[in-house]
Amino acid sequence: MSLLNVEDLRVTFDTETGPVEAVRGVSFHLDRERLGIVGESGSGKTMTGRSILRLIRPPGRIEAKRMEFDGIDLLSVSEKRMRQIRGNRISMVMQDPKYSLNPVMKVGAQLTEGLRMHDGAKGAKAKQQALDMLEAVQITDPERVFHAYPHELSGGMGQRVMIAMMLIPDPDLLIADEPTSALDVTVQSEVLAILDRLVRERGMGLIFVSHDLPLVSRFCDRVLVMYQGRVVEELDAKNLHGAEHPYTQGLLNCLPKFGGDRQPLPVLNRDAAWAE
Repeated sequence: MSLLNVEDLRVTFDTETGPVEAVRGVSFHLDRERLGIVGESGSGKTMTGRSILRLIRPPGRIEAKRMEFDGIDLLSVSEKRMRQIRGNRISMVMQDPKYSLNPVMKVGAQLTEGLRMHDGAKGAKAKQQALDMLEAVQITDPERVFHAYPHELSGGMGQRVMIAMMLIPDPDLLIADEPTSALDVTVQSEVLAILDRLVRERGMGLIFVSHDLPLVSRFCDRVLVMYQGRVVEELDAKNLHGAEHPYTQGLLNCLPKFGGDRQPLPVLNRDAAWAE
């Protein structure tokens, strides 16, 4: 049985001019693997990830024929039960640590908050678990970072703290929403290596949301390509450059090529049928 099954997911926002569908009939399954979701900004990638955690609030609403995680119907469980699942069994790493970490709380307090809520761990035990996780994400001086405020950390360090925070409860599913987009190439590579190792060692499922097609083709096992709230193509990540849908081909053709000519990059010619 798959870890996660999503069938005909729809996310709708009621506006003054009428309902707007941000996600339209998305279906997929996830085993204990790395699933990439790619597409332009506004294609519905983040909304899909947030829907799994039921983080869409009014005026937005979530509808689906099926959204099941490890045998649990995520659509019908109570909000109290959902709070137990969030962070504990399903975690989400947000895109930019500057907006996700509380600027007036020290890193250690934020790391141990989840342990206190879900496991009841306190004091020295909670601190040691937090320090061990900071070390697991390759922070060389975990004690200093534990006592630091978020503004005292670099972008790469902050992102590692976010990953550590989400992994402390040992979740079965991690949703990473563009976790490397704000990082330089060197730090990006290190963060990906950490995620890869943790997925392999812990047997987690990973949903990796990104707009970076080359990165996803190297890092993930399978890829969903989204356009205007729909999945237009699903394929093995290693075969991404052989994609058949014209939208995916257009995205790939728009990528700059090292050593190529200096002509303007091609513009993606859109077809209204892609959104149908």
